[in-house]
Amino acid sequence: MTKDLIISKVNEFLVDEFEVESSKIVPEANMRETLDLDSLDYVDLVVVIESNFGFKVVGEDFINIHSFQDFYDYCHQKVSQKDAA
Repeated sequence: MTKDLIISKVNEFLVDEFEVESSKIVPEANMRETLDLDSLDYVDLVVVIESNFGFKVVGEDFINIHSFQDFYDYCHQKVSQKDAA
């Protein structure tokens, strides 16, 4: 799966699940602030990631994810690792 396809899927499910305008999802924006994420939202996010990309997510993975670009990079890395296995 290409990084562009991953970004497209991520943006699509973020708009659907978190009801945020797509124009607010830009790589350098703070993901937590833009999506107004609370602890339950992170649970929803984990479920959506696992159902869309097929890899397991643990809470500690989000420690270094601040921007949407961080999140895209994280998803791309995990999908690449899964595809290589």
